[in-house]
Amino acid sequence: MKQINLLIICLLGLMIGSCNKFMDRDPLAKISPDNFFKTEKDLRLYINSMYSMVPDAEGIYNEDMDNVVKSSTSEFLTGKRQVPVTGGGWTWTELRKINYFLVNCNKVLPYATTRKYVGAAKFFRAWFYFEMVKKFGDVPWYTTPLDVNDRALLQKARDPRKLVMDSVMADIDSAIVSLDGVKSNELVTKWTALALKARIGLFEGTFRKYHKEFNLPDENKFLQAAADAAAQLMAGGQYRIFTSSPNVAYRDLFATKNANPDEIILSRKYSAGLQLYHNANYYTITASYGQPGLEKSLVNSYLMKDGARFTDQPGYDKMQFFQECQGRDPRLAQTIRTPGYTRIGNTNKLVPDFGAAVTGYQVIKYVTDESQDSYVKNDNDMPVFRYAEVLLNYAEAKAELGQLTQADLDQTIRLVRNRVGMPGLDMAAANANPDPYEAARYSNKNISGVLLEIRRERRIELLMENFRWNDICRWKEGAMLTKQFKGMYFPGTGSFDLDNDGKVDIVIYEGTKPTGPKGPAYLKLGSEIDLENGTSGGSIVVNRNISKTFSETRDYLYPIPIQERTLNRNLTQNPNWNDGL
Repeated sequence: MKQINLLIICLLGLMIGSCNKFMDRDPLAKISPDNFFKTEKDLRLYINSMYSMVPDAEGIYNEDMDNVVKSSTSEFLTGKRQVPVTGGGWTWTELRKINYFLVNCNKVLPYATTRKYVGAAKFFRAWFYFEMVKKFGDVPWYTTPLDVNDRALLQKARDPRKLVMDSVMADIDSAIVSLDGVKSNELVTKWTALALKARIGLFEGTFRKYHKEFNLPDENKFLQAAADAAAQLMAGGQYRIFTSSPNVAYRDLFATKNANPDEIILSRKYSAGLQLYHNANYYTITASYGQPGLEKSLVNSYLMKDGARFTDQPGYDKMQFFQECQGRDPRLAQTIRTPGYTRIGNTNKLVPDFGAAVTGYQVIKYVTDESQDSYVKNDNDMPVFRYAEVLLNYAEAKAELGQLTQADLDQTIRLVRNRVGMPGLDMAAANANPDPYEAARYSNKNISGVLLEIRRERRIELLMENFRWNDICRWKEGAMLTKQFKGMYFPGTGSFDLDNDGKVDIVIYEGTKPTGPKGPAYLKLGSEIDLENGTSGGSIVVNRNISKTFSETRDYLYPIPIQERTLNRNLTQNPNWNDGL
């Protein structure tokens, strides 16, 4: 079944790809309702082409922002983004395809046959518009396929965000009712639609709550919709948190070839048999992709295994690598190389490779065995919606509504932490003693202790799953991106045993490279590694001399491309993006 579905998607992808220019001019004239949409197979084939909207692997694991640091700094972080001439995410081809189906699919076949396919199309339209609104805010709402001769639609102004998001919620509600309740992490189902509704409701509700400058109403309506959708999915009993051994369960969820059907609600499929690969291994073990490494504040945020706060310990900020890794949340050792790390299928112990991780905290999430280390060789499935996110969405929505109870935490956060053998979250204790380290990271100082913990849990559990910018955006915490990015702590120059096995792993030196045994990595201070206080030591600092800025009045929305505003003078530009028009 999996290979059949993948083959259909591949064939449709080739067909659609070859017709992109044609589709931009004339909506699938060669697949008109007169010669198509006559059988259920026609409907299924057409809907399968919409799965191109599902993010690919690189669009998921290639997250940076303030979670994963790279050797280069994007224009997003430096504040140097310009209004693009074209592109920039303002693309409507997928919507045209969806609307064409919705307008034409019922002309021959009865609704009893088309129902679930209409539900899938409504799901994809809701998802499409949700992504557009996250980027641009107000956007034109279209329910019919654009035609090159329809000047009125082509010159349409942006519709208010309120209208668009109300329409999105109507679409996703229709999808929930229309789609089948049969489990599948390959195809969109009722459960996928509920997961998307929870994601949409949480984003939009918190965006409206924290971004008062946009004067958007109904924040609680969206937050309640998120909580209700998550609750319905949870009550359905179809999914659970994947568990095995606490020391490998989190790692295996992402490194296993086939998406786990207990937890993964929808995945992007990969297959060696069909030559469908991604690049996660190569991304994490070579310098070709910017040496991605976890940022120090994220490593500090991982709790101790008993639930205590790591940053409550005296001198936590000056602990060297071996010491700081002891007794931590087991997800840390399943996310980065820690002392004693071995590759899947191998028993050789490996220390972090500073040539592949600029902060020293080398990522291992999604990394499989060594046979897939070549360029674009991974064939492990990529989760897009999973049950852990639904549980976290529920907990956060209830907290933002002021409805959260300890029972809610026990059926959400506790289950997520149970995977790795950690205790649950005590609501009363968290509120009585908010974490000062986490609180200091937020510009909003009115966040409850339990909400700080939910946000911590989200950052750790959903790392490298393409949520971080959306979370920072909806919480209005863009200033987080301007902080100095850091890595491991070293007391200065010298020789260092990272895993406490009696062998030198890293030599940090000044001047001429010292002679010594082969094996350790030799890093020259000031060029190959930069410490906060130079020879006096400190945490690694990354791109110290590159200024990072974030405009609170501009950067939460993307700019409308110049060409689009030139062709359609009714399109207004987003605040404080100067395009000269």
